[in-house]
Amino acid sequence: MTEPTKPAFCPPPGACDTHIHIYDPALPLAPTAVANPPHGSVADYRVLQERLGLDRVVVVQPSAYGTDNRATVDAVASFGLDTARGVAVVDADTPDAELARLTRAGTVGARFLMLPGGAIGWEQLDRIAARVTEHGWHVQLQLDGRSLPDRMSQIARWPGRIVIDHVGKFIKPVPVDHPGFHCLLDLLETGRVWVKLSAPYEVSERGPPAYEDVGVLARALIEAAPERMLWASNWPHPSAQHDPPDDAQLLSLLDGWVEDAAIRDQILVANPALLYGFNGSGR
Repeated sequence: MTEPTKPAFCPPPGACDTHIHIYDPALPLAPTAVANPPHGSVADYRVLQERLGLDRVVVVQPSAYGTDNRATVDAVASFGLDTARGVAVVDADTPDAELARLTRAGTVGARFLMLPGGAIGWEQLDRIAARVTEHGWHVQLQLDGRSLPDRMSQIARWPGRIVIDHVGKFIKPVPVDHPGFHCLLDLLETGRVWVKLSAPYEVSERGPPAYEDVGVLARALIEAAPERMLWASNWPHPSAQHDPPDDAQLLSLLDGWVEDAAIRDQILVANPALLYGFNGSGR
């Protein structure tokens, strides 16, 4: 039996995985779900968390359950608010009392998935962004980065902080001079936008282990705003086309994307601590 791999470096205390999903087979799938979810429990993730040497985690509502946030809320409670936060899916008519309840349960963001399987349309996003900002949440956006020029003005109007998933999720990867990537850099310049350095396997045409066509974009983003970069595994990899990637190798990519270990550690600890509201070392 092959021994599980380890990251190429030892993550510092308080290191955070900012994007995982938890699935509960007892919950019904949303009408908008496009695929059966993989298996992914809190217990399963704890095993991976220990192997990777990570202390903190952000549980992101999976598209499988639409606006039914029970699996995400329960997972945050299981991990504990000292080390976990949640990102929920809500619609424009979600009552303020429910937003307040989710906030007490550790929810700090609203997910906008603007790809197949997403539960909310573009026409609702402005109102949702305004409402959740009043509760101290940020907006987490996933879209095909190539469409950013068409959506730039709307995104820029949203108040508060905005997190862009998966290195911009350019389907297919683009060169750094592409208009969509320029839009992402322009959004970073506002000082309100953060980017997750995650899931290169979802779009890369070069493939593992380096995913270099995505890596060149990741390095450009890190150079532009290292203080607002985040790392995530995207475990348990619901969109993986073939075998799921090796999470230790995904974490090790940071060593190739970041020359300065201090910046690498900032991406893993200080940046998510600020955005998600963690305190202390996490250990």
